[in-house]
Amino acid sequence: MTVQEMPAAEETERPKTSAKSVFAGRVAVLVAIVLSALTLRIAVTSLTPLLDEIGSEIGFDSAIVGVFGMLPTAMFAVSGLLTPRLTGRFGLEQVALAAMVMTAVGLGTRAVMSGTAGLLAFSALALGGMGIGNVVIPPLVKRYFSDRLGAVSTVYILCVQIGTMVPAAVAVPAAEAFDWRVSLGMWTLLPVAAALPWISVIASRRGRDTRDGTAAPSADAAGPRGQVWRSPVAWGMAGMFGMTSLITYSMFTWIPKILAEAGASAGFGGSMVALFSAVGFIAAVGAPSLCIRIANPYPVVLACGVSYLIGFAGLLWAPMAAPVLWIVAVGLGPSTFPMSLTLINLRTRTGAGSAALSGFTQGLGYAVACIGPLMFGVLHDVTSGWTWPFVLLLGAVAVVMVAGYVACKPRYLEDSWGAPTA
Repeated sequence: MTVQEMPAAEETERPKTSAKSVFAGRVAVLVAIVLSALTLRIAVTSLTPLLDEIGSEIGFDSAIVGVFGMLPTAMFAVSGLLTPRLTGRFGLEQVALAAMVMTAVGLGTRAVMSGTAGLLAFSALALGGMGIGNVVIPPLVKRYFSDRLGAVSTVYILCVQIGTMVPAAVAVPAAEAFDWRVSLGMWTLLPVAAALPWISVIASRRGRDTRDGTAAPSADAAGPRGQVWRSPVAWGMAGMFGMTSLITYSMFTWIPKILAEAGASAGFGGSMVALFSAVGFIAAVGAPSLCIRIANPYPVVLACGVSYLIGFAGLLWAPMAAPVLWIVAVGLGPSTFPMSLTLINLRTRTGAGSAALSGFTQGLGYAVACIGPLMFGVLHDVTSGWTWPFVLLLGAVAVVMVAGYVACKPRYLEDSWGAPTA
């Protein structure tokens, strides 16, 4: 059975207005989604290549580096658990706008901080905004583009990858040309730009709601609701997403240190973080379309597991023998990340289901993932080596294999979230 043979998901919301107005409204939403997606990782990858330099200036050690590595997933977890309540009360579009404002304030303010506490606090604010954006974009795609899920999912996941790769690539050169504060603060312009089309979308919807008597934005909460934690679909998704994130953020945080201890420069470490992000382009282009076309994409999950094993072995035993090869292999492993984002919409029938599954998957997934960068660093400090940190990541890969098997089965969340399953 192909995905196309499964029961159709809900239709794109189309307000009762002219075709021209509908088209203009969808274009505005697409622009807003694209710009928002570009912001969803910039607070992470613009910082990690500079942590040694910043730590030397304001004074923190490798333990705090581990805290910075844990902070993104911790804030994404909190956002994942809280965002469904916020969207139910205020609406998807309003919450998306608030997310961009939070991100802009956090990014701009942390760049002028002179102490570790302030840098952590405003990084957390920016990451909280990004975490909210993580959760609201999939149901927004389903709401406005359910007739173009594959194409729009590919576009926004590509934008997430661009927003991951570019800051990592330019962080060190920008800090060398100016200073680390400029390198961090210049990214504030992006969430500011993303906020503008959301303001237009909200104003347009409010006008239509008033004229046409259509549902207010808070109607996103309407429709049948179940208990998402009862569904095996939700647990499979959370396990696959969470362990993928644990591995990904461990690598974001520790690739520079792994390579530095093997003799590489700070600039080379930053370029390898950028390469790790760039490899995600391949997954971002291919994974959504594979999920659309293949009823059960679990073979892709298995291929990701093999890729992880190759990359981890190389980084552990011969990091400078072929570092580009190892980073490419490790970078292909998180193809299960865009798969998860696409499956959030493919494994739900309704907007309410998509929002609930997005919040549960990312809330629980990131809550588990946040221990990754910290434990990776702790195990390195305790053992004075990288063997046990990579054993931790191998355990995460094993969970991805099992959870991915459950998540990839062609079925819907709403079919199993109303009552306990046998």
